[in-house]
This record gives sequence, C-alpha cells and structure tokens, in this order.
Amino acid sequence: VLASEVLAEEGSFWWGTATSSAHVEGAGESSDWFAWEQAGHAPASGTGTDFATRYAEDFALVAGLGLRHHRFNIDWSRVEPEPGQRDPAAIELYREMLISARRHGLETWLCLHHFLLPRWFMAEGGFADDVARETYWTRHVAFCAETFGDLVFGWKPINEPVGWNVGAYTLGIFPPGQAAHDQFAPSLRGTMLAWRDAWRGLRSDKPVASIFDLPPVIGTATTPKAERTRRRLEDLYWGTVIRALRDGVVALPGREVEHVPDLAGSCDILGFSYYFGLTADADGTPQTYPREGRPGSSGYVPWPRGMGLVLRRLRDEFPGLPLLACEVGVATDDDDWRSDLLTETVVEIRRAMADGCDVRGIFHWTNVDNYEWQTGFDAKYGLCDIERRPKRSAALAASWAAGNWPEDVDDQPEARSGALRSS
Repeated sequence: VLASEVLAEEGSFWWGTATSSAHVEGAGESSDWFAWEQAGHAPASGTGTDFATRYAEDFALVAGLGLRHHRFNIDWSRVEPEPGQRDPAAIELYREMLISARRHGLETWLCLHHFLLPRWFMAEGGFADDVARETYWTRHVAFCAETFGDLVFGWKPINEPVGWNVGAYTLGIFPPGQAAHDQFAPSLRGTMLAWRDAWRGLRSDKPVASIFDLPPVIGTATTPKAERTRRRLEDLYWGTVIRALRDGVVALPGREVEHVPDLAGSCDILGFSYYFGLTADADGTPQTYPREGRPGSSGYVPWPRGMGLVLRRLRDEFPGLPLLACEVGVATDDDDWRSDLLTETVVEIRRAMADGCDVRGIFHWTNVDNYEWQTGFDAKYGLCDIERRPKRSAALAASWAAGNWPEDVDDQPEARSGALRSS
C-alpha cells in the first residue's frame, strides 16, 4: 500500500511550518553539533526555544493560525546516544510530541536527518562509509518507522543533502569541517544512497517527500572562470538531483558515474527548500543571486521570482510528480518586509500552479524565531517571536490558509480563479 490515496486528493493544499530539533530543542549532547559548539565553532544552542517543554503551546499556536501541517525532526543522537543503546525517555517524549500535535489538529511530517548526527555514527565514518550507513542508518530508519509511523502524516527523511555536505566538507560551517574536504564526494554519494535507504524503509500509506536545496543558477558574469563556476554549481545542485531521481545515477565531481537504478523515482513528492539563487563573480567566486538588493540577516538577498523558475523546471524535468515547497522564509527583524516577500513568493507559486505545476503545499521556515547554525538567536525567521507573539506575517499566513490567496498584480486570471481550497 503506497501513499496514492493521500496524493490523489484533489483540490487540497498543505499550509504548514517547519523546524528542526537543533533549532528548537538545542543540540543533543551526544551529537556532532554539540561538540562543534563546545569547540567554539558555533554559538551555543542551549535548549533552543524550549520546545521540549513548550511543544503543546507551539502546536496550539500553529493550529490557531490554521496552518494544519508541521515538520520537525527526530534527533538521532537523543534517541540512540550510543550504538544500540536507545533512550526510552527521549523516545517517549517524541511520541508525546506527535500525540500532542494530533490533539491540536496538526498533521506532522518527520525528518530523520537535519544536519546533526550522533558522534559515534560519524566516528564510524558516517554516510561516507557504506558499512556504517547500511548498518546503523537503515536500522535507525526502520526503528523510526515502527516507533513513530502510526502518528505521522508523512516523512521528509533527509534535509538538503547537497547543502549539508557543502557546509560540512567544503565551507567548513558544519562538522567535521574543511579538514575533511576529501570526504565531500564520498559523503554526498553516501547521503544520496541514505536517501534511497530511507525511501525503502518508509514507503507505506504515508507519503515520503524529499527536501533538496534547489537554488536557480543564474549566469551574470561572462568570464571563463565565472562560466566554469556556474556549470559546477548547476551540476552540483541540479545535476545531482535530476540524475539521481530521474535517471537512477549518482554523478558527482571527481567520481565515476555510478548506476543505482532504484534511486530513480525514489519519492512520492519532490520537496525542496528555496531561499535564493546562485551566481558567480567574474573571478569565479560563487555568490547568492541577485547580487544587488537587500540582504536578510543570514546574508543572502531573497529572490521570490526564482521560486517560479524552480517550480517550472521541476515540472519539466519530472512530469507527473507532485511538488512541495518544504522551506520558504527569510531572516529579518523587519516583519513588514518578510510579509511582502512571502506575498510575492506565494504569488509566484500560484502563477506556477496556473501554469501546470502540481504544487501540493508551502511550509514556512519557521513558526517561532529560533536558533540558527552560525548566527545563534540573531537570525529571526519566525512567524512568531521567541515569546510566541504572532507577527503581521502570521496573520497573512492564516488568511492564505483560510483560502484568501494573495491577489496577483499581473493579469493572471487563471491564477485568480479561486479553484484551490485549503486543507
């Protein structure tokens, strides 16, 4: 039995929010991110937003806005702090969270890897090591399916495989850092195979969605160095995903093409995150696109128009596959600006839907201002502040979830037909 009944429901649209355990619970003490913080490589996450004790309050807040879907993740390092030794209290707390979400009328999606991992798993080689992946990761996936599967609406097993590996093995902003640069390709390969493993272990009547980071890559400078960087970014972010999910191929820089037939079609919904585009300066330095404009607190310039490019390309590359905007947001203290950007983004999504893109929902990152990897608590992405006070953007999201889509300023009668309803 697959997720066909859920996906066949016509006319519904999933409005939701998303977060991760490190952001709202703080890093588990057995995780690689906790050690990274302790070494001074990132601000301390502490107890995050105290979600572990305030989850019922947070769920009530999200449900009160009419946003009926929420994604968070299981911190593997809390559930299994040592190999084969699971923590009953942590497991029970996650089940209580899921039960509470259901009581508040929320449909939950679980993520199993959002950038932090058990230190012991990384010591065994992490995803770069086939034995560690096939032994420990697949066991963890099976455990989560059995333990939490009765309480979830769907799964989003791995968050941003490319972005995490770039951060961990190239930029050095996630553990283990640039010292392990030679592990980039093996780890990215292993993460893609871990995605396949999760797809195998979680397939049921609950939909499985990906979360690939898919920034549009825009050519600006015309120098040979800029063009080489543009092609490299295109191949990395788009080529990796397209060749894996469409063709069943792992194709990575510096490695021979590897045919993995069961990678093809390994998701019910093609989910993605979208925050900005990418380009390259004349000297070949990668930059976020557009280069001009107002940056948010995380340093990039938001570009709502790029959302339409992403959706139409995915429609063309994967005809017939439903699409899901798993993360959309901007870090800023200026909620009026956030509201304007979100409105423009939702308009782009609706234009794309009128143009034949089968978009099933939007998840805003995030519901409450929380911890961010390199900026601590300074980058504010929430619809509500950390004291749980809703912002203007929260009221906008609530209105959209109630069926009042933002008006398209262009002459797009198809996008204003009112044919969509919320669920």
